[in-house]
Amino acid sequence: MDIFVGVIVGLLVLMALVILHEFGHFLAARRNHVNVLEFGIGFPPRAIAWVKDTKTGKWRRLPKSEWKKEKLAKVVYSDEEDKSFAQKGMIFSLNWLPIGGFCQMDGESAEDIRNGTFGKTNFWNKTKILFAGVLMNWLVAFVIFTILAWTGMPEFLDEQFKLPVDTRTDSTPVEVVLVAEGSPAERAGIKSGDYIVSVDGNEFLHASEIIDYNEEHAGEEVVYKIYRRGEDGCNCDKNEDFTVTLNETGAEYLLGVSMATAQSLSYSTWSAPIVGAGLTVQLTGETFKGVGIMLWNLISGIGSQFSFDAGVRESGQEAISAVGDSVSGPVGIIGVLFPAFTAAGPTNLAFLAALISVSLACMNVLPIPALDGGRWLLIAIYKIRKKKLTKAVEEKIVSRAFMVLLALIFIVTILDIIRITQ
Repeated sequence: MDIFVGVIVGLLVLMALVILHEFGHFLAARRNHVNVLEFGIGFPPRAIAWVKDTKTGKWRRLPKSEWKKEKLAKVVYSDEEDKSFAQKGMIFSLNWLPIGGFCQMDGESAEDIRNGTFGKTNFWNKTKILFAGVLMNWLVAFVIFTILAWTGMPEFLDEQFKLPVDTRTDSTPVEVVLVAEGSPAERAGIKSGDYIVSVDGNEFLHASEIIDYNEEHAGEEVVYKIYRRGEDGCNCDKNEDFTVTLNETGAEYLLGVSMATAQSLSYSTWSAPIVGAGLTVQLTGETFKGVGIMLWNLISGIGSQFSFDAGVRESGQEAISAVGDSVSGPVGIIGVLFPAFTAAGPTNLAFLAALISVSLACMNVLPIPALDGGRWLLIAIYKIRKKKLTKAVEEKIVSRAFMVLLALIFIVTILDIIRITQ
């Protein structure tokens, strides 16, 4: 059930982030006098739609009989060889496939030079429209991080951005998740749901540190200070000492518990917007750094396979394997990350949503023709060359890049499924 809820939450969050990305394109297009034909939530087939009349400015339900373009259009000009239509108003639609959304602008080909089209507007306006979605994703991350800075920011990064002069940090002790039957922990009276405040007076923030301490004191008596919440509505939370005789080295376990690592939350007041902006910039840098390392490992790993040295080839295979382990696709994000973060609580889920929003922004900046950054680069190259970017050339480049992108997503999805089922 937890996994099912996590998957549903993941789909909703990803859909919201994509819709906000497309809404950025929508706002920029309208602001720069480019007509938007349709703004859709989800992808077709269409479920329901409304159209805004350009003359009256009023919205009306769009019957299925008018869903075809010809039913919604008026002839602008026509001759024996050409015919052009202008839509009577913008359509807002809800669609059946819950995988994001879209903003369809009029004349998205650079070859279309009718008034009110994307192709007709100037290069600077095209730049603002193409990168508006990226800016929207960064803005979403900034807002979420600012709110978390006020309400409690999870600390997932080493040297995570914050202002020490306006930061208070609280740490939740390591939690006992499960106690093995007949284990030293059970005999001593430790229960699942307890929090380990200290071990022999030493405070530990990570479960691994407690495990290391137990290994150093195998077979000895160790005093665990435990925080236990009141039961049956009793307001009697307290700390209590439990003396545990650990098993000897070589036993199945020394203590016999499963533990969840403590989590630190930092709180800011007046500096919350600064923390929100700083963390957005920090994560953007880490994302680009990660992409750079991944590409280097991939290129160097493939190149090393042509070496005559077996050691070099083996090292290259490890680099390629590291690329596969570091990449997660839709299945990994929705099927693994979101269930885990959803179970960890709304604070952690909000942090993950902001992190994915930063990742969407960074990915769309990359010079891949099927994405915003690639489309802008294509337009910029032809502008510098002072050559006309024809619709046929543009569609050929973008469609081929899109097919490569789909192939990569398919491969990553297969790797995700393999990792999940192992």
